[in-house]
Amino acid sequence: MSKMAAPSNSMSSSGPEQKARLACNTTSFQKKSRSNFISIPGTRPSVQNGQLIVSTGVTSLDYVIGGGLAVGTLLLIEEDKYDSYSRMLVKYFLAEGVVCGHSLFIGSARDHPDEILQELPAPILDDIASPRSEEGQGTCDPEAPDSMKIAWRYQNLPKVQTALASSSRFGHYYDVSKTMDPEMRQTAKCTSFFLPQEVALGSAAEPSQMIEGYRALLLSIQGAIRSQGFDGSTPQKSRNVLRIGLRSLGSALWGDDVCCSESPAHAAALATFLYGLRALLRCSLSVAMVTVPAHLVQNRAIMDRVTRLCDTAVALESFRGLEREANPLYKDYHGLLHVKQTPHLNCLVCEVPDQKDLAFKLKRKQFTIERLHLPPDLSDTVSRSSKPDLAESAKLLSSGCGTTATGKKHLDF
Repeated sequence: MSKMAAPSNSMSSSGPEQKARLACNTTSFQKKSRSNFISIPGTRPSVQNGQLIVSTGVTSLDYVIGGGLAVGTLLLIEEDKYDSYSRMLVKYFLAEGVVCGHSLFIGSARDHPDEILQELPAPILDDIASPRSEEGQGTCDPEAPDSMKIAWRYQNLPKVQTALASSSRFGHYYDVSKTMDPEMRQTAKCTSFFLPQEVALGSAAEPSQMIEGYRALLLSIQGAIRSQGFDGSTPQKSRNVLRIGLRSLGSALWGDDVCCSESPAHAAALATFLYGLRALLRCSLSVAMVTVPAHLVQNRAIMDRVTRLCDTAVALESFRGLEREANPLYKDYHGLLHVKQTPHLNCLVCEVPDQKDLAFKLKRKQFTIERLHLPPDLSDTVSRSSKPDLAESAKLLSSGCGTTATGKKHLDF
């Protein structure tokens, strides 16, 4: 019996040794599991700082601000003069939330939130669709009347790459010539705040740095975050993100006077509201886009304070009604886009793509942001009267590139 027990002991002792030998032969590289990440539709972790980001609805704008809009941050849009393109960006932002199944909060003092929802652009759900498809990019034909009349060896070279896009697809494309299907729009859970229905302007209120309109709006946003469980106070059936879109803050419609005087009585009202809003965003699964008529704010110190209180700030400069609208340099664009501020989240310095000389244009169906580049100055296509305009525009765009062009001289590199 004792002899029979010896082999069993040897086999049991060889078991751990065999496992150790097999472990030495296996590779140390293992597939990384993403089970620890929060799975929320329409979101993904940023490759730069690991922050959870969402799309703004405009893929080129996502590229400009570093890949997307981080959850818990505030995006400021400085409105253009006629509030046409900034209004469109808010619609893109809300439409992306509807397609991704996010909850919405719309605050406005002029247009009713229901009207804004009815004007959301229709999504292009075809994965093959791209913003370049409708432009009909073709090959350079030497026999074409609009071909570049330069040396023959330069005619077949590719055009300047002006489109802004990342290597991976994020977000959706939208057709501004069509409105979203009502059935799709009704699937979104939306909370609205219309100032004339919520607060009567001029009503008596306790003395505070915030005016009554901003206070009621902040309380409404706080109630929506808590009641729907975006702050973690109540368990959610499924993880979701709250998209907050606020239009024309700082205008007189909200009872604010920063656009009426250089020394307004409520100079700190808008800044105090943004400070409270940013605190709510930091501790919840929510993201906000706010538009402000910056061109009407007479005190620039107030506008600088408002910009610093936001995480990301973008300004739209439309050519409508300006001399630049007739300038040949800007004939393919509708305005300029200026990136005033980008967030530095979880890092000391945030890597942001090239932001210089950005322009936007509204195509027949889509709104895109591209790099602004100088067109070739050809004697047969550019008139003498337009050459001084091109030289003057080139002087403003490339002040640090060699000697600047003055008068009727061309660029000297």
